[in-house]
Amino acid sequence: MLPSCRSERAEWQGQQRVIILGIDGMDPQLLRQFMREGKMPNFAKLAADGDFRELTTSIPPQSPVAWSNLITGMNAGGHGIFDFIHRDPKTLELYFSASKVEGPRHAIHLGNWAIPLGGGSAEQLRKGEAFWQILDRHGIPNTIFRIPSNFPPVSAQGETLSGMGTPDLRGTYGTFSFYTDDPATAAGAVEGGQIIPVQVQNSRVVANLIGPDNTFKRGAPPATESFTVSLDPLEAAAKISVQGHDFVLREGEWSGWTPVQFQLIPFFGNVKGMCRFYLKQAHPRFQLYVSPINMDPADPALPISTPSNYSQLLTDEAGEFHTQGIAEDTKALSDGMLDDNEYLQQARTVLAEHRRIFDAEFPKFNRGLFFFYFSSLDLNSHMFWRLMDAKHPEYDAALAAQNGSAIEGFYRQIDQVLGEVLPKVDSHTTLLVLSDHGFAPYYRSFNLNTWLLNNGYIRLKDGAIADSDEPLTNVDWSQTRAYGIGLNGLYINLRGREKNGVVEPGTAADALMNEIHGKLLAVKDAKANLPVITRVDFASEAYQGPYARSGPDMLVGYNRGYRAGWKTILGSFPPDELEDNTNPWSGDHCMDYTLVPGVLLSNRKIDATTPALTDIAPTILSEFGIAKAQGMIGQSVFQRATNGSR
Repeated sequence: MLPSCRSERAEWQGQQRVIILGIDGMDPQLLRQFMREGKMPNFAKLAADGDFRELTTSIPPQSPVAWSNLITGMNAGGHGIFDFIHRDPKTLELYFSASKVEGPRHAIHLGNWAIPLGGGSAEQLRKGEAFWQILDRHGIPNTIFRIPSNFPPVSAQGETLSGMGTPDLRGTYGTFSFYTDDPATAAGAVEGGQIIPVQVQNSRVVANLIGPDNTFKRGAPPATESFTVSLDPLEAAAKISVQGHDFVLREGEWSGWTPVQFQLIPFFGNVKGMCRFYLKQAHPRFQLYVSPINMDPADPALPISTPSNYSQLLTDEAGEFHTQGIAEDTKALSDGMLDDNEYLQQARTVLAEHRRIFDAEFPKFNRGLFFFYFSSLDLNSHMFWRLMDAKHPEYDAALAAQNGSAIEGFYRQIDQVLGEVLPKVDSHTTLLVLSDHGFAPYYRSFNLNTWLLNNGYIRLKDGAIADSDEPLTNVDWSQTRAYGIGLNGLYINLRGREKNGVVEPGTAADALMNEIHGKLLAVKDAKANLPVITRVDFASEAYQGPYARSGPDMLVGYNRGYRAGWKTILGSFPPDELEDNTNPWSGDHCMDYTLVPGVLLSNRKIDATTPALTDIAPTILSEFGIAKAQGMIGQSVFQRATNGSR
């Protein structure tokens, strides 16, 4: 009997197995190169014995959008995730697209204390049913490790652990702390972190770890916990003491995971977290990096797994691990708090954690579906493209001699993982190895909002100047017709939708979009004599589903080598329309989706000529004899397209 014919939640008796390795950011061009050079023998074997195709990515090719396409079998019109950043059209407030974490809404105030009425909440913003929820209904066992866009994890019968989108203990997507007595280092917030000035007195430093906002106190100040550092006056080493845990670090050493509890209310209101310390310098200046405070997987403050004790079981099996969704601290490298070697130590620890968990979990798999996600290729291709591409503005020959093969090294490790899987593949097993998108150099930034301002689509208030730091400041909305938010999104200031919309829906809006479309495609980079933008998609044509009109009206597809600038993403106005990218974040994929396809490899021949991310959920269901769900726009990659479709 086919599983689809069985009753709801029946015990599935089949022997079919589906293994999926989800490798964020694996690029088809780099993969082919490394296979050709003999550096990825297991991938070469799978491609030769099975099949290898490029995989059409999402519009736009951003990880939350792409993985949501894979999870639901729908595009953004069906699942409602259009970018990392969304905006509320009625207020123009920006928010993270995939999830929302809120504290208690009401409280009773007693002196300096605010006693919450009810608890806080974490809300999953992705719409649509996940493929593993459909498997659950048919009784098919499944394990889903760290798939992005699944925080908090949706209700599930199988074992799931949330990935990209999971916050740190402070509710951010990663906030490090950097403690120093160097007066030349400006104190305060930096992107992704905080620089905290300290004093060294009698070879001792006393400082505070910064925890979550304490909603039990008026104004919800951050909770803090003290720690001390005792510096060896002669050696480049220090003893760090945190809540009864003492350990010694030499300069250039990382600690293991250190537990820390933040007391929110005396006696019964504690929250558990954990962090890692890195002693960057003991003398002559003191420099100490502390990782973002991660939720403790053995006792997480927010839901991160199904069942709720799964994260604790993983800890028991494989030790502590990053629970923060984006574990590699790219911002610390971009801000100069960590150098290349220091960052690579941290990034390699992340992959080592994932491999330990894989080695513990995969041998137990024998039936149903096993999905395992690896982040390393994506985050490290972002940070180290500059050292393997001499044309990049941030290329440094000396640094390249040290770490120019860093990306290749991470690819080789993923090949080793595949080498563990291949011997377990038999006639009852379908193996898919896939990535959500590829990669490209990021040489130059295009500041979309500056371009819209210079071309008269955005107007500022009389006498106001363009602000390069504050989002959409001093904009005269009564004279503004379009604006940019997010990495690829362009919005029309539509009457009846935006708070101060002026463009009439229908003919007027369509004419404006056609005008902007033509002008954007004509933008040339005089420095490189290349088009900056190679395609612009209209949401009305790109998306299908109930949320098709809930996101941007136009999707800007940048040429390889170009991307939206960091500040224009948030609605600000840098001085120049085009500028060199001098950030260590030197590779990217948030561009024309046709230029950065992902990869799809299988132990079986792939019949689809142009497989897409939206085909993966239907493929999984088909392997278990289950018809694709309503709203899914793809089909199994093992079926040849009919009726003019893929």
